[in-house]
Amino acid sequence: MSIWTVEMDIGRLHRGFPGTVLEHLDITIDAVGDDFLTASMPVDHRTIQRMGILHGGASVVLAESVGSIASNCCIDQATLAAVGLQINANHIRPVRSGRVSGTARPLHLGFRTHVWRIALQDENGRRTCECTLTTSVITRKSLGL
Repeated sequence: MSIWTVEMDIGRLHRGFPGTVLEHLDITIDAVGDDFLTASMPVDHRTIQRMGILHGGASVVLAESVGSIASNCCIDQATLAAVGLQINANHIRPVRSGRVSGTARPLHLGFRTHVWRIALQDENGRRTCECTLTTSVITRKSLGL
């Protein structure tokens, strides 16, 4: 059974990214299933730190992005919005090149909060970072939308 309340069309999801950090870092939605969403980004001059490896903050941007998109696809987007409340990241393995992908799966989908586990991996399938994201489900009106 699917957790999504909207049609999960990758092309439609991408149309919502212009002018955002997702566009700047070339974060793309790559796969969707009944209970997961996967996105990826390059490891390049935009996402590495001075040691030449993927910046931990860039990993967190990918994790929060895929988790927040997933969270928003589980609610009534006409009246509600899901926004990041807390994120935790454990960086496991450095990455020097290629793309990293993050797959978000729900741990809890409540009325006011969602909790997501986001597993990041390199192109060889090795775990690079493990994140937990909590989003707050609020009214769009409270955001001025």
